[in-house]
Amino acid sequence: MTDYDGESQSGAISTRLNWLRAGVLGANDGIISTAGLVVGVAGATTSRPEILTAGVAGLLAGSLSMAAGEYVSVSSQRDSERAALEMERRELAEEPEAELAELAGLLEARGLSEEVAREAAQQLTERDALRAHARVELGINPDELANPWHAALASLIAFTVGAVLPLLAIVLPGAGWRVPVTAGAVLCALALCGVVSARLGAAPVGRAVLRNVAGGAVAMSVTYAVGTWLGST
Repeated sequence: MTDYDGESQSGAISTRLNWLRAGVLGANDGIISTAGLVVGVAGATTSRPEILTAGVAGLLAGSLSMAAGEYVSVSSQRDSERAALEMERRELAEEPEAELAELAGLLEARGLSEEVAREAAQQLTERDALRAHARVELGINPDELANPWHAALASLIAFTVGAVLPLLAIVLPGAGWRVPVTAGAVLCALALCGVVSARLGAAPVGRAVLRNVAGGAVAMSVTYAVGTWLGST
């Protein structure tokens, strides 16, 4: 018999972990993209107002772009989920016996015996046929459809939080210390993001940290070199 309460709790935990992982990745994007931008501008000019203007513009553009992208993506996902549920609702109304047999077959494929699968499918159908098919057949929880506004807001906040660090690191120190301080702060933050993302995904920590730090170092090195070259010409 399918335990909806257990599945609901497991699904809620999984959803929270996915949101947390997405938040860490969003912050990571904010750190790298903003750091690359402000370091590049710092290579071209020592003017604090110009660096700050570029950094704030990059923060706003990046966070709003991330939010818009997440909204569009999750809206499409939600539309697909709703369409799948509506189709399942029609099929249950038009062919209830065929749907019952299909549900029993799906449960049997999960390891139940034919007799137990048939009984479980019958009980689940009597309890809530659409919910049963949504969870077992479609892998959708009708009570927890993806929310595009939540996704957009989470991405905006995560990116902004990540972007604030390199922005403050580049504008607070004196001209001679801006780039070294920013590079150090950014690499430390990226290492921390690598540790957290690895822990959440049960992946090797060393590899995740190295990948994060190396990516950030390359991004800042390239943009600083280009900014310095453009500033000198």
